[in-house]
Amino acid sequence: MPESSNLGAHWDGRATTFCVWAPDHREVAVVLDDGQTRTLTQSATGYWSATFADVVPGHRYRYRLDGDEARTFPDPASRFQPLGVHGPSAVVDPAAFAWTDAQWVAPELPDLVFYELHVGTFTPEGTFRGVIDRLDHLVSLGVTAIELMPLGDFAGNRNWGYDGTALFAPARVYGRPDDLRALVDAAHQRGVAVFVDVVYNHLGPDGNYLRAFCTKYFNAVHVTPWGDAINLDGEGSREVRRFLIENALRWIREYHADGLRLDATHALIDDGPEHFLAELRRCVRACAGRDVHLVAEDNRNLAQLVLPPERSGFGLDAVWADDFHHQVRVHTAHEREGYFAEYQGTSADIATTLRQGWFFTGTETAPSGSPGRGTPTVGLAPCQFVTCLQNHDQIGNRADGARLHHQVDFATFRALTTLLLLAPETPLLFMGQEWAATAPFLFFTDHHSTLGHQITEGRREEFSGFRAFADPARRATIPDPQDPETFHRSRLAWDDRQRSPHRETLTLYQRLLALRKQLAPGRLAAGMFDVSSPTEHAVALRLPSALVVAQLCGAGAVAVDPGGRTVLTTEDTDVAHDSSPIRIDDCRITFSRPGAVVMSTSRARP
Repeated sequence: MPESSNLGAHWDGRATTFCVWAPDHREVAVVLDDGQTRTLTQSATGYWSATFADVVPGHRYRYRLDGDEARTFPDPASRFQPLGVHGPSAVVDPAAFAWTDAQWVAPELPDLVFYELHVGTFTPEGTFRGVIDRLDHLVSLGVTAIELMPLGDFAGNRNWGYDGTALFAPARVYGRPDDLRALVDAAHQRGVAVFVDVVYNHLGPDGNYLRAFCTKYFNAVHVTPWGDAINLDGEGSREVRRFLIENALRWIREYHADGLRLDATHALIDDGPEHFLAELRRCVRACAGRDVHLVAEDNRNLAQLVLPPERSGFGLDAVWADDFHHQVRVHTAHEREGYFAEYQGTSADIATTLRQGWFFTGTETAPSGSPGRGTPTVGLAPCQFVTCLQNHDQIGNRADGARLHHQVDFATFRALTTLLLLAPETPLLFMGQEWAATAPFLFFTDHHSTLGHQITEGRREEFSGFRAFADPARRATIPDPQDPETFHRSRLAWDDRQRSPHRETLTLYQRLLALRKQLAPGRLAAGMFDVSSPTEHAVALRLPSALVVAQLCGAGAVAVDPGGRTVLTTEDTDVAHDSSPIRIDDCRITFSRPGAVVMSTSRARP
């Protein structure tokens, strides 16, 4: 991508080169913070550029279109927006940071344990530097990768991140670009990889100036829940694709990200000859200079996402697989509305989901009577499926931001945790899950009053189809995304960890992740493990050297072959604040309530 490889303001140590795609205009100029104006020159493909030796890092600037002072906008590829998405962009020297990670080698995919976090609510400081101060906690926990929710700057001072409009600029409320680099460098020093969540399917509603530069950034032929789709296959799409790929490469090159989580790839509508995801994978592989993992969030259960190009796939490394989450929610929290209606949540279906990676493979019929979605998973590695009990969507898209452990008892939560962390799929934890955080994770925004009112009303209307919120008066109790208290309530209370039952829950996570490292289930191929449902409420996971039996509801007994050595139970006194011991005989495990047992043996079989 030679022409667009240095979008924005690029400082090479001697001068700054500006480059912006604006084919719809007859004149583009840079307006510096001191009022000076510098004219750019247009290329045949609509890029405007020029180099100026006296413009240096720290200078602020905007682009003026067609000589119209009223049409002066921040840089679409700005590296930093010190005054927010509506303010001037800043020239930044990305090479000034002194990295110490030259010898860093990221964990391989089978060894990843993801920890998803929102920078603004993860710590009291809500900054990149605040995350650095908590890295040692994550190392002691046993996670190997942090996944940062979207960092592109947004309108206001608080946001989930999925309303970003300055896609290339780390949000100024979290810190300066070098603060993000310091976070990545510090994580690498501790053996922790860093993934960045990127959003290429839409932009936020406030501060999006792309249309001012070129209307071809969007394609009205394709409509998404957010309006016209990002233009990936229409006129001008070649340069739009380049813009997005350059964004991906910038996180990788300038911030040393080890991977990207691609938001809602099912909403990347592309009918062109080479799908955008395939091109992105190809360009990252060619330009990154090292292994970089690309993980899709996609609800279609499509093997094509992760199949290699030689098998007509896009070549991504892994995909979020939500079927496990949905199945266990139905089984233990008795969810039935919305997309949960597609699932029966039986122990047999949970076992099938863990065995296959996702449940729907294109042949099933959902309980609603609708045809099953998805494709078979034959030939895919279990570690290519990222599974969870909680993530930002599955908590924050609930009216009250409730986490799973707010809806089920601790005994059930411990049993489900054991399955999640010892299954061959790649596990993802959501911040605070490891100690059963008291804080919810609500949906929050900080838009101007007119838009903010629309956001609040729209948020509440989303729940009108749910029985609990059919009454408008009940919907009015849903926390207001615009209320600062909604944001503050979502911040983790780190002192929880010192109190029971949170202290014991944290110990459980540490013990299980240590076991995961020892057993290495992520390195197993399909067929090297088995999952069954020996009873109505039990799931048994058999690994080459361990047996995991989880009772998910009520009391029950599971027969096993003799000879197993107990390694862990979820009623051990150091992991259960209200221990109710599980009886383990030679041939039977008897649960008085939900729980799990891990036995280290190749002989014990359910």
